[in-house]
Amino acid sequence: MTEFRYISEDESATDRLGQWLADVLPSGMVVALCGTLGAGKTRLVQSVAVALGVSPDAVTSPTFMLINEYTSGCRPIYHFDTYRLHDEDEFLELGPEEYFDRDGLTFVEWADRVEQCLPPDYLKVQIEVLGEYRREFAVTASSPTANRIVEQLIAKAASKE
Repeated sequence: MTEFRYISEDESATDRLGQWLADVLPSGMVVALCGTLGAGKTRLVQSVAVALGVSPDAVTSPTFMLINEYTSGCRPIYHFDTYRLHDEDEFLELGPEEYFDRDGLTFVEWADRVEQCLPPDYLKVQIEVLGEYRREFAVTASSPTANRIVEQLIAKAASKE
């Protein structure tokens, strides 16, 4: 499988990655976000949401709500946070498959905790903190279908659109 690696030096570079993702992610795609506390998982969701027309103030961490829905943009975004869940059964009680089957984009923070519950086709974004604002994003695919999206992301970044 192909991997896309991206170094973000600051929030504007993260916004650029969010725009590229908004451009290449098809409706119905699930994005698994992994990284330490404060790595920038919610910040990346905010970047994608803003690129799709959502107000940046509307995008917040769903840590206590567990699921946030952003429907004011050109595509709905479903934003899960599994940090406070005890196990996969708690995640399944939220009914994630109902969101996975919709036409929007679904982002799952702390997805490594519930990876077995994700659909077969998803993108995984591993975020590593390299400095106060500097981050490395590694985007990988779970399937050949998702791999084509990673290839589109690589092409998008290469053309610097």
